[in-house]
Amino acid sequence: MKRALPPHRIQPVAIRCNLALPAIFLSVASSLAILLSAAIPADAQVVTIDTDGRATTAVQAGTVDRRFQQITPTHIDLPKTELDERGRLDLIRFLQSDQGFAMRPFPRGHKGLTLAANGELEPAGEGYLDMVTANGLSAKPGDRLVITDIKFEHSRITLMLNGGPDARHRFLSHIQLGTGPMMGPVVQGDEQAPTGARLTLTFHDHVPDLTGKQVEALLAPLISFEVKTPIQAFTDTLPPKLKSAILGHTVLVGMTTDMVLFAKGQPYRKIREMDGQMPFEEWLYGHPPEDVWFVRINGNRVIRVEQARVGKPPLIFTKDEVEGLMRTDGTPLIAGDAPDKHTVQMGDVQRDPDTQAPAPPPSLRNPGESLPNDDGKDSRTEVMKPVQFPKQAPDDHPVAHQGDSKPADSKPADQTPTAPSPDGEAQPATQPAPADSAQPAPAKPAPSDGPSRYAGTT
Repeated sequence: MKRALPPHRIQPVAIRCNLALPAIFLSVASSLAILLSAAIPADAQVVTIDTDGRATTAVQAGTVDRRFQQITPTHIDLPKTELDERGRLDLIRFLQSDQGFAMRPFPRGHKGLTLAANGELEPAGEGYLDMVTANGLSAKPGDRLVITDIKFEHSRITLMLNGGPDARHRFLSHIQLGTGPMMGPVVQGDEQAPTGARLTLTFHDHVPDLTGKQVEALLAPLISFEVKTPIQAFTDTLPPKLKSAILGHTVLVGMTTDMVLFAKGQPYRKIREMDGQMPFEEWLYGHPPEDVWFVRINGNRVIRVEQARVGKPPLIFTKDEVEGLMRTDGTPLIAGDAPDKHTVQMGDVQRDPDTQAPAPPPSLRNPGESLPNDDGKDSRTEVMKPVQFPKQAPDDHPVAHQGDSKPADSKPADQTPTAPSPDGEAQPATQPAPADSAQPAPAKPAPSDGPSRYAGTT
């Protein structure tokens, strides 16, 4: 009869097995860490290696779009008294169905964004961007937001925007009632997927006795509750230079399609073409004698702008002017390295052909190694010498064959025999001699450096 072991007798065995796992999979874990670090974009991290060989990876400031960066904290004087029931009802009456404009992208998902009162936003930077990428967008900067529900907890206020990120009756939709084989769901009908967002405003230890205006001021970095037009709400989320360009109805290379629409409106014509393997759209604005704009868009970005003017040469712009503006304050994406630091670029390195030399071709030689046959050539590549062809012998001196003992006949077999003329010149004979009566004349031996080398035919 077998007896089952109690749990405290089984646990040490499991612990011993778990302790042995790191020794087995240490190399695999290190390789996985390297692969995960390589998957991060090259312009979003800096690898620093100290003198002991330890590598640390840190996200470089200014490499994430400014709409996903950390906010500037507010400075609102908060009451020290705790929020009571009457103040809670006043906040619900003031904030319920209140409308504003999004100043940052709002992601979908159950977690949502968390904003500390007079503090920072969580998440920010790469975490913020990952949340938007994984869950999708609920509202873009400049879109209208509506507070549809408010929930109060011990030290936080949770706001549901545009219906919230959770489906209605999400638990009841999994329950069915009935008798026997006839079962039916409690919630009838197919509901659309939620497209709202969640925003949580947190405090230190309790929710203070706030007014509606104070809550709006705390939410100002994310939601603007001022009365604005749609273009004002959108341009307020952009840097000043880009805002002035849109209000001045100017298109810059690097703009998104939303920026182009706010700047120029809908184009009167769109043309779809191919540039090699790259598809693009050409948006046309204006009619002569006015300036005509040709805006080339690939995906969601402007890659080329051409302004045609009557009687003047066209202006063509291909340099991206928006990328640096949307990353911090327009400074370069990768700052200059300190004298004791060197930034390693991961992935495909783009070279400037005007200022940087091309990469050397691959070679098995060591750096600086040279061979005797280089003759001053580039030591990184093999030296190709000129091709030498064999020299052909003259027609009157056929190539001699070694081993032939008979001299060669100086006359071809089909040549007509000649007879001496009275003037001393050779003239063709009146009667050709028979082939069997012609006797070959001995020929001089061909000059040769070797002993007894003759060539001849019979």
